[in-house]
Amino acid sequence: MRLGGPAFHSLNETRPVGNHSTEHDVRMPEAPLTFNQTVKGVTEFIEVAVHTILYVRQIYPADLFIRRKKYDTPVFQSRHPALNAYISGAVKAIGEELVKGTVDKVVVVIKDKEQVALERFIFSIENMVQVEAFNKDTRWALYREGPSKRNSKTYSIEDAMSSRSLGQYFRSFLVKLSMAESQLGPLNTEGDPSFAIVLELKDNAVPSAPRPTEPAPWIPANAQDTTPGAADDAELQMIRAVNTGIINLSLAVQESGAKLQREKAAMKAKKAASAKPLEVVEPEKPNP
Repeated sequence: MRLGGPAFHSLNETRPVGNHSTEHDVRMPEAPLTFNQTVKGVTEFIEVAVHTILYVRQIYPADLFIRRKKYDTPVFQSRHPALNAYISGAVKAIGEELVKGTVDKVVVVIKDKEQVALERFIFSIENMVQVEAFNKDTRWALYREGPSKRNSKTYSIEDAMSSRSLGQYFRSFLVKLSMAESQLGPLNTEGDPSFAIVLELKDNAVPSAPRPTEPAPWIPANAQDTTPGAADDAELQMIRAVNTGIINLSLAVQESGAKLQREKAAMKAKKAASAKPLEVVEPEKPNP
């Protein structure tokens, strides 16, 4: 995961106007992102966010993480090779599905030692435009009014966000995500917690395989790890949302019913303990 460098490269350079030297260069407006650039930006952010979630929710010891910088804000990245390989592999497979437009949600589910889901960090994704495969690296899409090529037109994705603006939004995502600890409270797992990355696809879609002869890099998820498997008493908190003009992305955290019930039971027990009257111990009488 490239946390040390910039999230995106500028699409336009600053150039002086004409052949005259000036004290200030004029910066041209940044061009909007292409479809593939947007997919790359979203997948990079999801990878950074997964590492942040694991650090903020203390799924692993703090000394397993190293401090980096991304989107002009401090972030924490795992230093464990096997963990990093799992996250990067999952994110790569997510990017392949994003290109196809089949992704509905990406869920990072936090579980206790009994594999009971306690929290779900939900990345909801919505593709706003349909772009032909040959146009996914351009800022133009082809629109044909009729069967004749003479009626073909090109149009820009006018509402698409620039790389700099998208980076600023992702920065605000991470700032709010880092504050989730104060809103969610401790996990109280009574043991080592674990996590899983779950991919929820749109209706009738199935994960794609890298090659026809290879299986897809996904296995069926446990029902309770998914958003449809959440209990009715689960509570959802929105963290942040952004509309890139190509892909809409929102991030929310859902506390499961099991976690909320445990918290209520713990609070009830604590209240009962504090309300218990103190026993007065009488001193022993001295022997005559």
